[in-house]
Amino acid sequence: MTNLYGSIHPADSVYLSTRTHGAVFNLEYSPDGSVLTVACEQTEVLLFDPISSKHIKTLSEAHEDCVNNIRFLDNRLFATCSDDTTIALWDLRKLNTKVCTLHGHTSWVKNIEYDTNTRLLVTSGFDGNVIIWDTNRCTEDGCPHKKFFHTRFLMRMRLTPDCSKMLISTSSGYLLILHDLDLTKSLEVGSYPILRARRTTSSSDLTTSSSSSGPRVSGSPCHHNDSNSSSEKHMSRASQREGVSPRNSLEVLTPEVPGERDRGNCITSLQLHPKGWATLLRCSSNTDDQEWTCVYEFQEGAPVRPVSPRCSLRLTHYIEEANVGRGYIKELCFSPDGRMISSPHGYGIRLLGFDKQCSELIDCLPKEASPLRVIRSLYSHNDVVLTTKFSPTHCQIASGCLSGRVSLYQPKF
Repeated sequence: MTNLYGSIHPADSVYLSTRTHGAVFNLEYSPDGSVLTVACEQTEVLLFDPISSKHIKTLSEAHEDCVNNIRFLDNRLFATCSDDTTIALWDLRKLNTKVCTLHGHTSWVKNIEYDTNTRLLVTSGFDGNVIIWDTNRCTEDGCPHKKFFHTRFLMRMRLTPDCSKMLISTSSGYLLILHDLDLTKSLEVGSYPILRARRTTSSSDLTTSSSSSGPRVSGSPCHHNDSNSSSEKHMSRASQREGVSPRNSLEVLTPEVPGERDRGNCITSLQLHPKGWATLLRCSSNTDDQEWTCVYEFQEGAPVRPVSPRCSLRLTHYIEEANVGRGYIKELCFSPDGRMISSPHGYGIRLLGFDKQCSELIDCLPKEASPLRVIRSLYSHNDVVLTTKFSPTHCQIASGCLSGRVSLYQPKF
């Protein structure tokens, strides 16, 4: 892995006119790696063959405002979301028209997740809503939908690979985790138990703080005023006896960020390890003078007391970022095997590993939080890089920048 990605170089750059599509906000490969899609600032979606770097199609009016995120449902169907408050479904075999447009959000829609087992589409937006769409009953008029969850300051929402958890990041520095997820239930205010809010721990904190819980901080996105009484009220007696949490239990965390212990931060980007072992966060300070990439390991196991479990995330690795392009969200990602991270860094990207050998995370968990290792730095843009993505099938990485350029990187022997 180290030798392979250590030999990676800029292979091709796709020069695109900023007069038509603007900045590149998101990149997404199809599951078979045959198509690379590009979400653009000025209403467009671009499609490329990533192997030949040839342009396939431009969806010039995919939306009426910025396109924020793209998600493939399978090798032919994909969904896009936009600041125009809608989600659109597309079929690669018939790109001249949308399959359908989904209406339900009241503000900018920022990301899309998909449960392949139930075929439920999950979206989140700046209206604070997480909405579930049943694609099993999709027609040209849309899909049946329901509001699943609501919270203030919502930035990003992700599902773990097995869809057992939902993670939600907020601009107020909180990370919300819904455990033992059941997407068939709508979680209205007061209908779900809240596990006690607390700060995440680093390895060095475990011996001193594993049994303590931090107080709720002002600005918390929780709806309840008394988390303990709410938990006890809604938790079944059976689950209390068994020492396990009920379905859709909500945990509210304040992730520890190096250098930010006494300062607020905004969690701008949120990703999950492909094997579900960890979560990857990009955090910026409230004053925008520092930016960090952090990895947090999931700590599994039944809590000693159901109403006050140990913190389920632990900071294991971190690195300070360049903090160039303040105010713009930088979307980072794991490699398909989870051994590496590709992170926007100024006018390029950095490939990061848990150690210099690109070992698996579980094989190099430190006793104390440790810096991520820089495997390779790649610079091929003339503007701030906003997004990067690994190909799921080939040794290739794509990146997109503020001025609209897309660069591809692959090994050069």
